[in-house]
Amino acid sequence: MDSRTIVELCKQHTMWSWSKSGPLQPLAFERAEGVYLYTPEGKRYLDFNSQLMSVNIGHSHPKVLARMKDAIDGHMLFAAPSAATPVRARLGQRLAELVPGDINSFFFTLGGAEANENAIKAARLYTGRHKILSRYRSYHGATHAAMQMTGDPRRWANEPGASGFIRVMDPIPYDFSFGTTDAERTANHLRYLEEIIQYEGPQTIAAMFVETVIGTNGIQPPPEGWLPGLRALLDKYGILLVCDEVMCGFGRTGKLFAFEHFGAQPDILTMAKGLTSSYVPLGAMGVTDKIAAHFRDNVFWGGLTYNAHPFCLAVAEAVLDVMLEEDMVGNAARMQHVMLAEMAALKARHPSVRDFRAIGLFGAIELQKDRQGTRMAPYNGSHPAIDRMMAFFKQEGLFTISHWWTLMCNPPLSITEAELREGFAIIDRGLAITDEAVEG
Repeated sequence: MDSRTIVELCKQHTMWSWSKSGPLQPLAFERAEGVYLYTPEGKRYLDFNSQLMSVNIGHSHPKVLARMKDAIDGHMLFAAPSAATPVRARLGQRLAELVPGDINSFFFTLGGAEANENAIKAARLYTGRHKILSRYRSYHGATHAAMQMTGDPRRWANEPGASGFIRVMDPIPYDFSFGTTDAERTANHLRYLEEIIQYEGPQTIAAMFVETVIGTNGIQPPPEGWLPGLRALLDKYGILLVCDEVMCGFGRTGKLFAFEHFGAQPDILTMAKGLTSSYVPLGAMGVTDKIAAHFRDNVFWGGLTYNAHPFCLAVAEAVLDVMLEEDMVGNAARMQHVMLAEMAALKARHPSVRDFRAIGLFGAIELQKDRQGTRMAPYNGSHPAIDRMMAFFKQEGLFTISHWWTLMCNPPLSITEAELREGFAIIDRGLAITDEAVEG
């Protein structure tokens, strides 16, 4: 099928995430290799967002494809989650070796939202408490409870939701300020958070969920000292710390796990996306030895048919081997300075660039509509100039996404310096469109 036929049939017979399907004009991709995507007609696109910040090792890695074929020939494509399988034993042990600290037990799911749903259950069952804290700039998934933890406006259409979810401001909110330095932000935010905990009743709060580095809502690392301070505050009240690393984990930030940057250990760690480089669906919830011991004597009330799916676990094994053998985590760390330098050059040249951030190959550019820093797009909305810029990127062979006023820059961890600069050269040209929309 050609691109037009693919798009027409998809729109006629399938539904689309977070979109009105009528005006949607999706790209049609037939194959992908490395950091590039290809249409049926052969047009090449540089994948500058790893699809959904998830194809961490790049597309169609030959070593992983070979291992997937071997797994298909292994005569164990499915086993019920009640079964013990060799690959389940191996991958659980491998993750216990890779995750720092005493997170040594894992519950395998089919994605990140499901991992977070099970982390909510585990926290409530373990503590005997009901309430969950999370932040307004967070995104934790589109399933029912995970959506109620989510702070961004995608939650609104899914309300009213389940009870017990308390959202608080971030240490670096969009407009309100807890201070101008990391020390001020950390101290003031933790003081604010402790007051919230006291209002809600610490004896009622099971856990606080945080994206270790905020993902779609701005690629925002925490201020220096904040995560250890949060760890100490939660310990004071017996509240668990859950780090959602569905997006920022598995090398994306230049370390295998993002919390390694910040000097604090979670009680529960959730992961997905990069675990299999999204070649197949897989997520996981990791828990400390103390929590795991609780569930050896008490029922964990969770599970779905495809949990601990043997084929998906085998793909995760292969992806981890490639990621580590080819030092893709190290490459993400090395490419950070290239990305930041390119972003700084864009800000110097383009009045529509308000700010930029990157940690490893986890980056974003914020766009403004005036020199006072007003966000170019409304909250939970769009702007015609951004729409035209994104159309220009399609024309020029760059695939990425914009999230309201933020342009995402999250390529595969396998990207070379030349390929990275190729992407930023296209962005440089596209920003001329948003520059025209800057007032004054």
